[in-house]
Amino acid sequence: MQEGGSSGASISVVIPAFNEANRIGPVIEKARDLASEVLVVDDHSADGTPEVAERLGARVVPNSYSKGYLGAIKTGLLSASGDVIVTLDADGEHDPGDIPRLVQPVLDGRADLVLGRRDMAPRVSERFINWLTRFRVKVDDSCTGFRALTRDLARRMELKARCTCGTFVLEANSYGARIAEVPVTIHAISKPRTICWGHLWQVGYVLRWLLKPPATDHGAAASWRGRPG
Repeated sequence: MQEGGSSGASISVVIPAFNEANRIGPVIEKARDLASEVLVVDDHSADGTPEVAERLGARVVPNSYSKGYLGAIKTGLLSASGDVIVTLDADGEHDPGDIPRLVQPVLDGRADLVLGRRDMAPRVSERFINWLTRFRVKVDDSCTGFRALTRDLARRMELKARCTCGTFVLEANSYGARIAEVPVTIHAISKPRTICWGHLWQVGYVLRWLLKPPATDHGAAASWRGRPG
């Protein structure tokens, strides 16, 4: 396990997981060489996912009942001990090898949140939410699940929505967070590439954020900010 280069900052990798016993192994193995801690939030799996994760050296935080993806992310952000926290998916879509690139702007003090930008969001509904979000925050991929953020920002995130698509970025922006993007590698996973019906509800949450006045005094809004390490 490694720390964040010369900064000495510790890095936690949070992996939300639900019935991913057959795919999570390589993700943990690669992530543990690049982080101080790998934390798997098991969302009440029934296929032995937590046992696989523990056997490979991850710290498992179990949910007593299924809280869904957003609930697992919230649990992970609150449970992680690192100065910088990375979230990525358990199914192998995200390449842990991109972690150093993702965390570098945070370690350098240039960003509080870094998004792993995909070439194109796979679902039509995600592309629509990305378009909406850009009215407030000029980022290309607000729906990515591969991200790095400071522990200070992670502790502030309330994440009151259907999922993280769009609203994660909008909430972070409301706190005055500096947001950056870096390109990441995406591995093809069998997922639907049309409309995710849950995103129809998510659009409502995005619109609520857009109807709120934007944060204007970011210096005051970001008084919580500390430098990793």
